[in-house]
Amino acid sequence: MKLFTEKMSRYLIKENIITTEQWEDAINIHRQTGEKLQDVLIKNIQINEEDLLRAQSKILGIPRAHLDASLVDQSIIDAIPLSMARKYRIVPIAKVNKELTVAMSNPLDVHAIDVIQYHTKCKLLVSLASENEIDQAIDKCYSLRDSMDQVVAGIHKERSGQEISDEEIEEKDISEISISEDSDESSVINLVNLIILQSIKDQASDIHFEPDEKEFRVRNRIDGILNEFFCPPKSLQANIISRIKILADMDVSERRIPQDGRFSLKYGKKEIDIRASILPTVEGEKAVLRILDKSNTILSLEDMGFADEDLERWLDVLNKTEGIILITGPTGSGKTTTLYAVLNRLNSKDKNIVTVENPVEYKLNLINQVNVNPKAGLTFANGLRSILRQDPDIIMIGEIRDSETADIAIRSALTGHLVLSTLHTNDAPSAIARLIDMGLEPFLVESSLIAVLAQRLVRKLCPKCAVKIKLDEKIIDRLNVPDWLQLDEVYRGEGCAECNYSGYQRRTAIHELLIIDDAIRKLIISGAPTDEIRTVAKTKGMKTLKENGLLKVSKRLTTVEEVLRVAF
Repeated sequence: MKLFTEKMSRYLIKENIITTEQWEDAINIHRQTGEKLQDVLIKNIQINEEDLLRAQSKILGIPRAHLDASLVDQSIIDAIPLSMARKYRIVPIAKVNKELTVAMSNPLDVHAIDVIQYHTKCKLLVSLASENEIDQAIDKCYSLRDSMDQVVAGIHKERSGQEISDEEIEEKDISEISISEDSDESSVINLVNLIILQSIKDQASDIHFEPDEKEFRVRNRIDGILNEFFCPPKSLQANIISRIKILADMDVSERRIPQDGRFSLKYGKKEIDIRASILPTVEGEKAVLRILDKSNTILSLEDMGFADEDLERWLDVLNKTEGIILITGPTGSGKTTTLYAVLNRLNSKDKNIVTVENPVEYKLNLINQVNVNPKAGLTFANGLRSILRQDPDIIMIGEIRDSETADIAIRSALTGHLVLSTLHTNDAPSAIARLIDMGLEPFLVESSLIAVLAQRLVRKLCPKCAVKIKLDEKIIDRLNVPDWLQLDEVYRGEGCAECNYSGYQRRTAIHELLIIDDAIRKLIISGAPTDEIRTVAKTKGMKTLKENGLLKVSKRLTTVEEVLRVAF
């Protein structure tokens, strides 16, 4: 290893990739922190990772493998078990007779090579790849669904029809749970872990455990769409639900009433928060787990999918120092994400920002966040009353659910505070009627409300497999495309390995921004219907959700089908 390090230093200095002083600095940091020398060179000395890999390949005399999961021979992927692939960061690429070509992040790991050769009974031909490349290849090439089937088979084999003991579903770390795919345990614990793990890998937002008359189904919500994921045996239904209850600190013996709970876990460097809900049905208890990745970076407003004109108007609204701003939409439309992006924008040392949420999803520096606890008597309304005695500049209320919270929020806005909150309505103009239906006087609404932003989430078109299509005349008539918008080119995703053959990758938001100006205020006072408010708002520049969605279609960001699904 020392000889390799010396050769590496000479090569990097000779090729002017690094100076002698920089190499000495890297060695000192490596000795002081214990970090890998390679990581120190990339992170602290700012060496390009590809330059470093090229140098290692030259010195070791082994080829540089540019991994592409689609090029990996799937027929030989099982030659190396998933646990070994993760442990030694190695992935098989090809096999000819008794020679197995593999990519490794550390070709100097002689022990790993010996173990893999013994296990595969093959001679290894080693090539070099980065840790990140290998991790991504493993994620795409190995399926944890196979592991789930093996666990289920193991449970049946071990139990032979006997009931699973309480010990097998009650094991739990008191402080936090950590899951990994390296476990060899054939138990309900491992099965639930694998289901959660694969769901995190698939970037699912929710996991549904659903009982039916003759089967037990697991479905995942990915990019807003529910997909059937796995079907454990019906005989394991009660054990799986019990395991979820234990994780979320619920009453395992209670099966007659709904229960809610939460737990957190670590997967690698990620911190995952999971909210659990149990609902009794005629076929047994149904469980839904909502997944929140706390390690995700809070998006900026510029990354939220705003049209240029809407973003400019929205930023003008956020410069106000008093009044109430509402973000509306159904559950799962990204309202909370937008709220956090707004708070991130407004956050500064000269402002006292206080929030009351259920639950606190992301922790923000400088912001005082309060978690609602109804069992202890801390509701949105009670929390809001206390916040007003804390000299706030900006107040964020997670959701306006009742007339009491709405009344306090409106009066807070009228007394010199900027109030941000969410409301469940179908579009922006409907928020006005909703507030009045809650019992608020129209004059309070018109004098405090600054703006309403309605939003939905649409799936983004996969850039790898997008193809141009011709729209059917019936669809064109249904779209009723406005005169200012041209839909000359429309695309659809054919489906490819990159997007898991869905034609879509991730999501973006479409918006409808209603600015409350003098004309809208007069309509509110006069009790004008929602349709009239919408008509006037459109003359003032408001684009509807449908129009905003079609604008994204014209920019090749999403598809007509997606806009029809969420905005019509």
